[in-house]
Amino acid sequence: MTGALAGPCDVGIAASRRGGKPGAAGRLTLFASILASSLSFVDGSVVNVALPAIGADLKAQASGLQWIVNAYLLPLSALLLLGGAAGDKFGRRRLFLLGIALFGVASALCALAPSLPWLLAGRALQGIASAMLMPNSLALLGAAFTGEARGRAIGSWAAAGAIAGALGPVLGGWLVESVGWRSIFLINLPLCAGALWLGWRYVAESREEKGAPLDTLGVAVATLGLGAMTWGLTELSGGEGGTMGWIAAAAGAAALLIFLAIENRRGERAIMPLALFGTASFAGLTLLTFFLYAALGGLFVALPFVLIELRGYSPVAAGAALLPLPAVIALGSRLMGRVAARTGPRLPLTIGPLIVAAGFALAARIGGDGSYWTSTLPAVLVIAIGMAGAVAPLTTAVMASVDVDHVGTANGFNSAVARTGSLIATALLGAVLAARGDALAEAFAIASFVAAGAAAVAGLSALILLKPHEIRTPPSA
Repeated sequence: MTGALAGPCDVGIAASRRGGKPGAAGRLTLFASILASSLSFVDGSVVNVALPAIGADLKAQASGLQWIVNAYLLPLSALLLLGGAAGDKFGRRRLFLLGIALFGVASALCALAPSLPWLLAGRALQGIASAMLMPNSLALLGAAFTGEARGRAIGSWAAAGAIAGALGPVLGGWLVESVGWRSIFLINLPLCAGALWLGWRYVAESREEKGAPLDTLGVAVATLGLGAMTWGLTELSGGEGGTMGWIAAAAGAAALLIFLAIENRRGERAIMPLALFGTASFAGLTLLTFFLYAALGGLFVALPFVLIELRGYSPVAAGAALLPLPAVIALGSRLMGRVAARTGPRLPLTIGPLIVAAGFALAARIGGDGSYWTSTLPAVLVIAIGMAGAVAPLTTAVMASVDVDHVGTANGFNSAVARTGSLIATALLGAVLAARGDALAEAFAIASFVAAGAAAVAGLSALILLKPHEIRTPPSA
């Protein structure tokens, strides 16, 4: 994912917390959480429609465009669990406010960046800030509400995220056209100021009574591994990586294996306890999340680029082309949540990704001569219908596939996996972002079929690995 949509289990982070009594302070906490979280949702989706303009202004090649996205996703993916754990130990409000402040500084750096390296530094700081504010904004909701009020608060947060994800590309496209690409980062500053003021004035501090030692070594190794693998794949996907690309990718893979060894040694004190994978169902849900959100994350980056560069769309039109996706997901997720509650998650989590795969196969025609109504819209609608069938059942299934003590960790890990899938997918888009003309249409068609294959693997993972007897009844709020 690139931030345009909430992670599949983001809402579960709040649902797993012990709550307090709602009131005026609770409502203001909700508003502060929504305002802060919208920074991640809007910024992730806005940047995608601005990539051609940024590339032209800063003379960025394909690998540079990939890193504009991945410089944000890499620290967010690697540090998301650490951000939540640090909030539990040192105070969620404290990490929440620090994250907002850092996001504001990073956004100003992006807006003022004189060159690509400065922009990438700002994007990396935005990713670090999001890893601090996102899990703690949701944990603060879990602490501020209880029972049905918590469910309504989480629903409001998710709905606001869907709206922000939908409007972000359109707003970003308009800003790129009328003001310039730097303005898409400046709009974060008033949001940061408002969220900071609300958080400082009205949000109550909360933390875990028994904070475990932070797994800093494991997180550091995982970050280095993801960074090396991402750099290697980015170089290789552009066709210019050669030996160094393979060495970096291999070194990244080796570092991730070392990370697993570290987590195994730390046991329950690990940031990612390997006990989570004690059932085939959780392993299947992890594979499903990775492949499904890799396909979706690649779409959010590649489709606006192709529409602008190949089809001549304006940035506003390219952003609007994606509007049906979050709209259909938001409308269909509640219904599919009820269906999954009756049938169990295995069926919708098999059928939904397979429908997404069909949508990506249709997307291969977008680079041709058809109109938006005959090529782009049908593909986006089919993908959206499939995602609507999978999002809510996936969140429920992850929470129900582990014991009560691991629900929060499982949710955070699953959200990190979704973002890692987007990270890897973007690293593999070099051939698309480097191509022009007929070569761009061909490269996008190949990428669409690869995404269709990834979505199909996601559905098959659910079909083969999800076991009904391993999915317990979720605990009530």
